[in-house]
Amino acid sequence: MSNSKFRDIADVIEKRIVNGDYPPNTKLPTHRILADELSTTPVTVAKAYKLLADKGQLESFVGRGTFVCGHSELNQAIQAPKDEENTYNFSLLQPCLYKNVPSLQQAYRQTAEQLTPALIGYVEDSGHESHRLSGVAWAKKYGLKGGHSGNTLLTNGAQHALSLLIETLSKPGDTIAVESLTYPGILAIASLSGRSVVGIEMDHHGACPNALENVIKSHKPTLVVLVPSHQNPTGISMPESRKRAIADVINRHKTWLVEDDIYCFLDEQPIEPIANFAPDFTFHISALSKALSPAMRCGYIKVPDNKVDLLNAHIRANIWLSSPMNYAVATVLIESGEAFRIAEAQRVTAAERQILARNTLASLNGSVSSGYHIWLPLPQQWQPERFAMEAKNRGIIVTSGSYFVTNGGTSNHVRLSLMAISSEKRLESGLQALNELMSLDVKALFPY
Repeated sequence: MSNSKFRDIADVIEKRIVNGDYPPNTKLPTHRILADELSTTPVTVAKAYKLLADKGQLESFVGRGTFVCGHSELNQAIQAPKDEENTYNFSLLQPCLYKNVPSLQQAYRQTAEQLTPALIGYVEDSGHESHRLSGVAWAKKYGLKGGHSGNTLLTNGAQHALSLLIETLSKPGDTIAVESLTYPGILAIASLSGRSVVGIEMDHHGACPNALENVIKSHKPTLVVLVPSHQNPTGISMPESRKRAIADVINRHKTWLVEDDIYCFLDEQPIEPIANFAPDFTFHISALSKALSPAMRCGYIKVPDNKVDLLNAHIRANIWLSSPMNYAVATVLIESGEAFRIAEAQRVTAAERQILARNTLASLNGSVSSGYHIWLPLPQQWQPERFAMEAKNRGIIVTSGSYFVTNGGTSNHVRLSLMAISSEKRLESGLQALNELMSLDVKALFPY
């Protein structure tokens, strides 16, 4: 046998990965089974697996086997601005930052003037008690009950909170249940950490309780992750009755629920979160990135009492603690009430921009969600990937609906953020350009 035989076997495996025969997080055949299939020896297969592991394509776990490494398309789905003057960026879900700068400048100056050694030193329990109490006040304003300094933990934003909870509550190879259309950041965490994902069917009120029940019975997910308010990407907000029905399923099956509630401040009137109805099984996430600034990285998790020590241990092992400086600024803003004023101003701006979009985009047919973004249906002639590509060629960045789909489904939509573009005049210009693009004859534009 040639000494390079294992390289030939590695090439075969690599082609299967590229072709989708071995999708991300798939468990590969044992050395013996693949050796028999490819007419070689288990030792040769083991060498091929090691070669691909060294290249970052495979990962082995003692007692569990070898898996295809996960991947993330998050950088394609959400693109930071590079040329704001010549580009309309509809991919970033963030507040209109120019409106928030004066308040943030003042709060950072105030915090710097009051800086003490105690503030910038190490501290236990994920952060200072005063900062955790500010998180309690923030979430309470928007309907969360039962939060206190002992069960509220600090993270480096909501994305870190999601990653932390998935890592803590599940293990590689486990299944996580999410909405059938969901935030790509959740899919990226699951893929890169070796978790499988199963989608929960949705209707006009969000994830369906019966569908959740069926998923739990059929797939036995270790945890469920839901975005109940101004859901990304659909924009759906669950009414209280739906949240109670979801909580009933969670309570009966005693399944962990991660409630990603970072858009709750966009509700005109607070709607109680699912955590209020299933407090023993729900990890409630709130954060300031969508209301104040993504750069602040202030996330709060209300944790069931019996998991506080475990989450604190993971936070300490992972990052020790989130930046007290950012939380000191957040505390200044929350205690003064300025954070809530900023959040309300952003909610009003979002509502105004939703009306602008409804009046500009013909395909909305007068029906839009509230919140920061729109789940825009495309004319039948367009496919979302081709539309996103052609829009980018014209200086317009949108997010293809394909990045949000679970269970191998499809969606002929693109997601549009209405807030990252600084002025209403420029936003309207970008929306008009999108409207023109949607009306074009695709066959004439792409005759091949």
